Amino acid sequence: MTEAGIFLFKTVIGIFSLAFLLRFYLQVVRATPHNPLSVFVIAITDFAVVPTRRFVPGWRGYDLSTFLLALIAEALLLSLALILNGIDLKTSTFTTILAIVCLSSVSLAKMFVYIIIVATFVQAILSWVNPYSPIMSLLAAMSSPFLDIFRRRFNPVG
Repeated sequence: MTEAGIFLFKTVIGIFSLAFLLRFYLQVVRATPHNPLSVFVIAITDFAVVPTRRFVPGWRGYDLSTFLLALIAEALLLSLALILNGIDLKTSTFTTILAIVCLSSVSLAKMFVYIIIVATFVQAILSWVNPYSPIMSLLAAMSSPFLDIFRRRFNPVG
């Protein structure tokens, strides 16, 4: 496989991993599914989420199939990186599989933190530029669970 093919594969799998994680998080914060970003994320992930829901049940109102698909995508990405670095996965042991799953979980946690940071920054910028944008309610739903921790801790200024 050429370098361009590897780059393309990593990019596509990374985007789908982000989309699956974003869909899971939008369901967790109960964001409106009628927002244009929500509609887009649902549209590009439905091809895999709908069949997976038959096998992976939800838990306490959370759709675990989207999280599982994000974890599988990250594990696939990590496995590709290991294969390209010359590590033989044909003789993989339980320890190797467990390490791939753990590293994929850490990668998803890192991606989740990036989602929160980007949502907070975009919300702050849009509050100056266009505070009545339709995406503001979605960004507020995404960032408010984490900003509420600081809002309770510190008094408002002004």
